[in-house]
Parts: sequence; C-alpha cells; structure tokens
Amino acid sequence: MIIKVDEEDLGPSKSELKRQMTQRQKLAEVLSELSSDALNSIPIEDSLRAEIAETKKIKTFGAIKRHKQHLGKLMRFLDKADIAAIQLRLDAIQGLSRAETAKMHRFEAMRDKLIADDSALTKLIELYPALEIQTMRNLIRSARKEKELNKPPKSYREIFRLLKESSEA
Repeated sequence: MIIKVDEEDLGPSKSELKRQMTQRQKLAEVLSELSSDALNSIPIEDSLRAEIAETKKIKTFGAIKRHKQHLGKLMRFLDKADIAAIQLRLDAIQGLSRAETAKMHRFEAMRDKLIADDSALTKLIELYPALEIQTMRNLIRSARKEKELNKPPKSYREIFRLLKESSEA
C-alpha cells in the first residue's frame, strides 16, 4: 500500500528553514550595528528594538555571539511581510549612507584638486557662485604652506568644511 502525499502539505524543507534562520540572524546582526536613530526608524516591535539595542552594551566576543543568536531566534516569529518591510527600510538607510559617503568623497577630491591646481578654483566658483572667494583663496594658500612645512592640516580641513557648507546652501 503506497500513500501519496502532496509536497504542498509538507511545508518548507529542513534546509530551507535553516536558510531562513541564517538570513534572519544576519539581518539581526545588521540591525544591531545601526545607530539608535536609524534603529528607531525600523518598523519592529519595541521589545525587539530594545533587545537589538542591548547588543551595543555587551563587550565580550562570546556574549555578543550568543546575543546575536538570541536575536535570530526572536526574529523567527516575524512573518515574511515584516521581514520584507524591515529589509526595505534598511536598504533605504544604507542607500542614504552610501550617497552621503560618495558626497564626502567628492568634496575630498575637490579639495585636493583645489590645492594642486589654481584653475580648479575658477571651476568651483562657477559651481557655487555664493562661495566666499577670498576666504577660499586664503585657505588654499594656507593649506599649501601647511603641507610644505608638515604642519597640522587646519586649513585643509577648513576647505572641506567650506565646500560642504557651500553645497548645502
């Protein structure tokens, strides 16, 4: 006597369940590394948010590893829609972070170009007409002197700050 069983009735395989648990534990690890402001914007229950925030207080490696496994277990109770919402918000947060990092890299490259090349200032003035030209010239001159004399890069940093403020204005 052979009994036929539909595969639909069996549910996910044991391997699939393990993959899901590993994925949720990795998601919990990523969430535990977020800042408190970013974590507050994630759509999760307050109890889970508190457990995730608790990770930052733990200092020993083994305890951190156990706590992350605990977070993975807590994440098991979330359904696929909750996980998708969390992942969507996390992608948005990380995308903003990447965009901000790229913007900072552009400012750094612009600053280096200003110090290396005098014609770069003309291009910068075209980009940012409200830029304080005389202040920028003085800072560039000072940054070049600092570099020659191996002094601390005060003007170098000030150029970066001024570029950042000009782009925000």
